[in-house]
Amino acid sequence: MPENYFFGLIGYPLGHSVSPVLHLTALAEAGLKGKYDLFQVSPLPDGQEELEALINLLRSGELHGLNVTIPHKQSVFSLVDELTPSAAAIGAVNTLYMKSGQLVGDNTDAPGFWGDLSHLPIQNAKSALVLGAGGAARAVVYALLTHGWTTRITDLRQEQVDSLYTHFSAQNLDSSKLEVVPFTPQSIEQAGLESDLVVNATPMGMHPNIESCAWPEAIALPTQACIYDVVYNPMETRFLLRAAAAGLPCRNGLGMLVEQAVLAFERWTGFSPSRALMLEAVRP
Repeated sequence: MPENYFFGLIGYPLGHSVSPVLHLTALAEAGLKGKYDLFQVSPLPDGQEELEALINLLRSGELHGLNVTIPHKQSVFSLVDELTPSAAAIGAVNTLYMKSGQLVGDNTDAPGFWGDLSHLPIQNAKSALVLGAGGAARAVVYALLTHGWTTRITDLRQEQVDSLYTHFSAQNLDSSKLEVVPFTPQSIEQAGLESDLVVNATPMGMHPNIESCAWPEAIALPTQACIYDVVYNPMETRFLLRAAAAGLPCRNGLGMLVEQAVLAFERWTGFSPSRALMLEAVRP
């Protein structure tokens, strides 16, 4: 065990990150000394040299764990020795660590989402509509498919929808449960009525664009569905405010952020920190 742990986050930009607070809280609870730094690495190819240097620090033991966020969740693929099944299937890495001399690329976003989803009344739910087809959506879709849910996807960017569908169709998953919904108000409304859960996996509604909403303004939210928004800044997005006004069970993505951080910290230290303490540390 290191006398002082050194963790960090790779991404660009990183001004909004609360990851240092989460992991410093976990270190304090575990009685461990250490720090968590932000490593702002430019998108490739400009950031290639700096990215490789940080990976080498992890290999040498000078760093003890790294988180990875946009735009580098795919950039690190060629730099690791091994991908966990979830990282390979999702096509994105958000956690890096050494194990038995091998650099492992993992993804804790999917189990983080699934763990936090349990706070909604979804005991008998089996179908979802996911708004978005980017990186966050991939983790959400993977979590839902691996738990046997019928999962519908839609996005304004059809090429991203096609890419996501093609990717998961090639994985060892039941892709017959994955459906593409045309990005029209009528199709989205109908898909919502057929779903137990609606997830916003887009940045819409995130600060500073707090007036935007992933759900079309022209149609009402489905009255039978639970609502989940991966955005947590602000805590109440336009999407969640509409859901609350309609009396629907809803939740923001702060819990997912905490869950994925807990899992990463476990990979790095073997210690499982308190979710409640970490959530309290970052809740406004």
